[in-house]
Amino acid sequence: MTFEPRTRLDGKTAIISGGTGAIGLATAQRLASLGACCVLLYRKDQGHADGLAGQLPADGPGQRHGAVFAEITDSATLRHAAAVVAQRYGRCDILVNSAGFTKAVPAADLDALDDDLIDRLMQANFRGVLATIRAFLPLLKASGDGLVANVSSIAAFTGVGSNLAYVGAKAGLDVVGDALAKALAPAVRVVSVSPGAVASGFVPGRGEAFNNSAAATTPLGRIGQPDDVAAVIAALATSMRFITGTRIVVDGGRHL
Repeated sequence: MTFEPRTRLDGKTAIISGGTGAIGLATAQRLASLGACCVLLYRKDQGHADGLAGQLPADGPGQRHGAVFAEITDSATLRHAAAVVAQRYGRCDILVNSAGFTKAVPAADLDALDDDLIDRLMQANFRGVLATIRAFLPLLKASGDGLVANVSSIAAFTGVGSNLAYVGAKAGLDVVGDALAKALAPAVRVVSVSPGAVASGFVPGRGEAFNNSAAATTPLGRIGQPDDVAAVIAALATSMRFITGTRIVVDGGRHL
């Protein structure tokens, strides 16, 4: 591999965990518009997921999209999803990890961050990502030109986020992603994509008032949109191919 830039993703297959969420779906739309076959991993409402997959652009040669059930905290469902992808598509060239969840808990309120919540946050935002990579790794290696894009957060290095367990999960994900980038090279690249505040409804309870306040303290004057994150992931798959083992911050300067 020379890792030269490309303009299209024809013949490539992209798996997007959290594919029905705001960032996951925006990424699928970007990759599909470049010719990739996109598979949305979902955890509930098959009809909704199938409908979203059916609305993705499909103008490329042999391009077809789909939705497959997987619960990222249940490795058995991930192994089954990988087997389904192998049977239907025969390959996985791009894996986007955008699934996860969080809850707003003030950093000083350690009592509210109880053991059960910590465990659930770590399972979804750290263990689940590693389990997803593990399940699809044979296909990524077989591609010989695999890309894993982990949707992380600036919370991983600023220490400021929805809660401390989420901060820890994302920090761990970044470090382990760097280790995997070295271990899996050159067949598979691993990159963290780190947004700041994004208008997605990902953090329950954060609405227009929070978004306006965050925009006012962001150097570029607004918070992120899901497509801002998706554009970076698409670039990693096309024009930014000589990149692995690092983070790309897409936050309008919010971390400054």
